[in-house]
Formats: sequence, structure tokens, C-alpha cells
Amino acid sequence: MKTPIGITAIASVSSLGMHAKQVEDGYRQGKVSAAERAHLGEPTTVFPLGPESEEALEALRSSQPNYRQLDRSVLMGILASRKLVEQSGRLPSGTGVNLGSSRGATDTFEKRHSEFIDKGRTAVLTSPTTTLGNLSSWVAQDLGCQGPAMSHSVTCSTALHALLNGIAWIGSGISPAFLVGGSEAPLTDFTLAQMKALRIYSGRKTGVSPCASLDLEKTDNTMVLGEAAAIALIEPGVNERTLAVITGYGFASETLAHPTSLSTEGNCFKDAMKMALKASGRTSVDAIVMHAPGTVLGDMAELNAIDATFQRRPLLTSNKWMCGHTLGASGMLSLDMGVNMLRTGEFIPNPFYTQQGENQTVNSVLVNAVGFGGNAVSILIEAPK
Repeated sequence: MKTPIGITAIASVSSLGMHAKQVEDGYRQGKVSAAERAHLGEPTTVFPLGPESEEALEALRSSQPNYRQLDRSVLMGILASRKLVEQSGRLPSGTGVNLGSSRGATDTFEKRHSEFIDKGRTAVLTSPTTTLGNLSSWVAQDLGCQGPAMSHSVTCSTALHALLNGIAWIGSGISPAFLVGGSEAPLTDFTLAQMKALRIYSGRKTGVSPCASLDLEKTDNTMVLGEAAAIALIEPGVNERTLAVITGYGFASETLAHPTSLSTEGNCFKDAMKMALKASGRTSVDAIVMHAPGTVLGDMAELNAIDATFQRRPLLTSNKWMCGHTLGASGMLSLDMGVNMLRTGEFIPNPFYTQQGENQTVNSVLVNAVGFGGNAVSILIEAPK
């Protein structure tokens, strides 16, 4: 990359918590906050927000009349963005906002659609509160951002595609900084039913975690949905506030045999990782935060791509066993994990995958994400020098 892009703040709201120290402690302690919820008459495992985050969301919803109509995903995005500003202490003038979501305002949409089927009419604000665009626009309005505000969906690689967009806008000189990330509140009846219909949802009730992400010996699919919002502030250059430096990025897609398929060799992962390495001038990294959704084919395809890309396997980890698959927000949660490792220099292990060298200092991390549609993104971050 000609001009390095720095991550100067990053914040999230998930089952791990909503304060930076909570999230860091969750990573270091291997916190698993899965819960059982009734779904269409049967118990289903999910990774919901904790009580403190729920209280904060309710307080936010009640704080202004306009906020009472907003979808849960939008409120989570606002809450995470406020936490980021608390951390950074400021936003550069003209900061843009690009937040995405795989599902969008699914909770509000399901409720409004149910009312329509039942009554034949819908609420006045159904349209503006169920459009994907209101995610970034409300975050921008809440923070008083004057730069461009946009929302998008690229399924489960949405958050990292937002990061790519931010890099492009900053590089064009149109905006001096960008808030990028994703927000997802998918723990609804219809969304859970969709994941179960794909036969990828976990049925595990015992063990380290119901999501066996990076367990390469498993014979059953173990994906579990979680909810989260995660946002980073990116700016050009490196300064005293820089937490991590983006030195390379890559993206790729592959021809699909099926709408949910990923090639056995993980070709889109391979191409995205090679592109990121080339941009950074590197041939190796210390660690990779894998997408690793906990499915048999998904985890193995990504590993195959890694082995085809690197002469020697880097340290491998993931966080979905701790916080579930948060769909459009998942890539930024993974980036948050990578930034945490760079800040401390300490690798965060995954209990389902053992490897040599976990005590080595971590100075470079590759973060992967992929979504339905066969699209992958790889972001290479390094400790600031």
C-alpha cells in the first residue's frame, strides 16, 4: 500500500461485553456466553448480548422519541459507535460512515410483515425503519458526522468490505477518516429457521462451546448465531493514537456450484490472502484470525487455502467459539481480536486447535472473512512502529 492506513480506535458490543476491558478479558479468559432460547418449540443455542448491554440498549431506545422506532441492529450500531468515540476522544471533521449488515433490520421487518399478514396494513414508519440505509445514517446523525454515510450488504464479509470502502474513500481524498464496520441482530425466529434449514446449525449442548470453530476432526456442523456491532475508526498515516496499521488488503470471489458453496480448496480465500500479502510486501505473517464458522466444509476449505498460500502455517485462531457467527459484523469482530493481539503482542489461542509457537510475540495478523456468494476479504494488520 502506498499510504498506510491506521486503525486509531475500535469498539464492539457483543456477548463478550461492550467495554474494551470486558472484551479483552473475554478473549484472554476464553469467555463463552452462549444461552438457550426457545425457537419454534425447541431450545436453540445462541450468543446474545449480556444484561448490561441490554440495559444500555433500552436506555438508548428510550432516550429520544425517534429512537423508539429504530431496529435493534441500528441501536446496537449507535451504541458501539458511542463506545468508539469514548475511546478515541474525538472524530476528525468530515469523518464518513460505512456500516453494513447481512440481514439488516430483520427484527423490525419480521414484526411489521407479520402485522401486515394479520391485518392487511402496516405502520407508518415501516419503510424508513426497515431499509438497510438507516444503519449508517442514524449512526452518522447520532455522532454529528458530516462526511458521506452509506450502508451495504455483502453477506458475512460485509464489515471488511466496509473497511475496503473506507480505504478507497480516504485514498481518493474525499474524506479524511471513516467509521467502518457492521451490525447484526439475527436472533429472530425467521433468521434462525433459515440457518437451521441449511443444516449447518449446531446441536451440541455440552463441551467447551456449542460452536466448534477450528475443530478439524468434527463430523457435524456447529455454527451458532450471535449478535454484535463492531466499528473501527481508520485514518491515513501512523501517529501516537494508532493501534494497528493496515499494510495490505485483498478480496476475491469464485464461481459457485450452489448459492452457499465454497470450493474445497477455498480459492477465494487463497486469492484474497495472496493479494493482501503482495500489497504488504510480505510472504508470511505471525497469526491468522480465521473466518472459521464452525462448519465441516467451511473450516477445512479455509485451512486448505492457508496451506496453499503459506510455506509454513502461521498461528491460527478464531473467535466464533466465544461469540458465535455474527454474520455481517463478524469480520470486524475478528479484526478487533487481531488488534488486541498486536496491542499486547500475545497470541489468543483457540481450544479446538493446538499448535506450536503460541508463546511467540505477535507483530502481524491476517484477518479473513467470507460470505454467501463466494466473496472473501483478507486484511493484513501490523503493530505500529
